[in-house]
Amino acid sequence: MAGVGPEQQPTGRDSAVHLPPDEGDDVPSPPKSPSNAPEVPAVPTSNPIETLSFNANPDVAAQHDSDNEDAFPSGDSAYDSESLLGDDTMTLASFITEYRTENGRQYHAYRDGAYWGPNDEPANETQDLAHHMYLLTLDGKLHLAPIENNPHRILDVGTGTGIWAIDMADQYPSAAVVGTDLSAIQPDFVPPNCSFEVDDVTLEWTYPEDHFDFIHIREMFGSIPDWDYFFQQCFRCVRPGGWVEIVEHSVQPTADDETVPEDHFYRLWGRTVIEMGGRFGKTFNIWQESREKMEQAGFVEVTEIRYKWPMNGWSSDAKMREIGRWNQLRLHEGVEGMMLRLLTVAGGWSFQRAQLFLHEMRKNLKDYDTHAYLEGTVVYGRRPWQS
Repeated sequence: MAGVGPEQQPTGRDSAVHLPPDEGDDVPSPPKSPSNAPEVPAVPTSNPIETLSFNANPDVAAQHDSDNEDAFPSGDSAYDSESLLGDDTMTLASFITEYRTENGRQYHAYRDGAYWGPNDEPANETQDLAHHMYLLTLDGKLHLAPIENNPHRILDVGTGTGIWAIDMADQYPSAAVVGTDLSAIQPDFVPPNCSFEVDDVTLEWTYPEDHFDFIHIREMFGSIPDWDYFFQQCFRCVRPGGWVEIVEHSVQPTADDETVPEDHFYRLWGRTVIEMGGRFGKTFNIWQESREKMEQAGFVEVTEIRYKWPMNGWSSDAKMREIGRWNQLRLHEGVEGMMLRLLTVAGGWSFQRAQLFLHEMRKNLKDYDTHAYLEGTVVYGRRPWQS
């Protein structure tokens, strides 16, 4: 990619993928607790959380209308256990952490059922692995939008484990970085200018107009029922001249040669994910619709940059081969978290049928003769100075 720096190399572990042995033909019965879920190996991060020694205070996020952008209060946690922020945004409360367990996986409690992905430790490790893959893809950059050097307010929509927000808070100490998610799974010890809120971004946003310098969205596919309304909210809450960036990828593996014919399992996989997203009422195709929808929302200077993630290490290109190996590990360990609720709830499949489908995916991930990859896009745009 033109204009980006040298590749970021993984640290603290071998870049080769060490996969577990074949699962065999027996299909397991549903596990009785989340502890039976497979463990995902630790992955490298650009800013290991354990090195951070300061805590955030929710006042940074709560005082949206404050004019004092340079003062960061201190506190003991990234959350406030008592306060409520508006009608639909709330910080940590006891019922939010009373998570639901389905088929041995743990899911969010707030707005129960709104999101298909689990929030247990295996899923969180997979999210952090994806963060590392994005750093490799973007040559170590956390974003591509040309934001100013000293932004004041940054929003990370669907922050997950909070790893991107934490890295951004370190990179931009001038900014109050707020991460939102349905689950309060982020660490307690974070930079003093970073905080988290439990929020459903599909509802009307409670942030003031013209508030953020930068809004970041990543891997929200299958999570938003109305993307047009979502981008309208982004447009309203980003300040004139501010930027919005969305990073997404396809769920339908493809190839530039003949190694993924129409009867290949990857084709069935892609069609199934798209179908389940339709039944769930939330599309997985936003990666190829983002540019058009941002332009329709009123953003200007909208730029789309495409990337590819090989399904495994088949590529002869060194960078693509490394990304492919990490992607193979991410998918091998993460396909259950991605698909189990969609298949069993939206699709009505039995647990056993779903596990057979996931087993077939894991088996195909080991085939280096198939030159499949996932397409993806980074799309960013600016709100006009006068709108």
